[in-house]
Amino acid sequence: MSIGSEYLKNATKIFHSVKKLGDGTLAQLTEEELHWKPSLESNHIAIIVKHLHGNMVSRWTDLLTTDGEKPSRDRDGEFEGGYASREALLEAWNVGWHTVFETMAALSEDDLMKTVMIRNSPLTVIDSISRQLQHYGYHVGQIVFLGKQIKDGEWKQLSVPRGESSSL
Repeated sequence: MSIGSEYLKNATKIFHSVKKLGDGTLAQLTEEELHWKPSLESNHIAIIVKHLHGNMVSRWTDLLTTDGEKPSRDRDGEFEGGYASREALLEAWNVGWHTVFETMAALSEDDLMKTVMIRNSPLTVIDSISRQLQHYGYHVGQIVFLGKQIKDGEWKQLSVPRGESSSL
C-alpha cells in the first residue's frame, strides 16, 4: 500500500470516528437540548451543526474543480437561528457527512498533490483534508462538551468510562 492510499484510508477512518462521537452525542439530546447554550455569546449544538453542514457541503462539493467557498454558502447565516425540528438537524448533519464521505471515496492518491482553492487561496488536497479533519474535530469536540454539560449525570460515555481503563 502506498503512503497516499494509506493517508486517504486513515483520514476517512478519522472522519468516521469524529462523526461517531457527534452521533453518540446527538442521540442523547432532545430538540430543546440541541438549542441550549451556556451563555449569550456561545453557540448551541444546532448552530454548530448548521455551520458544519454549510462547511461540508461547500468544501467537499466539486472539491477538485471549484473553490471550496461556494457563492451559495451563507457562512454568517450559519450562526443564526437553528432547526425547526430534531429531524431537520439530523438530516443536515447526515447530508454534510455524506458529502464528505462520498468525495473522500472518489479521491485517489494521484489527487493528493493537486491544488484546490478555498476562498481563492491555493491548497493541496492533503492540506485541505487535514484542515477539515482539524476543523470538524474541533467542532464535534464542542458538541460533545455541550452534550456532557447538558446531560451531566445522565451522560452516556462515548469512550472508555472513568475508572474502567484497566479493563481494556
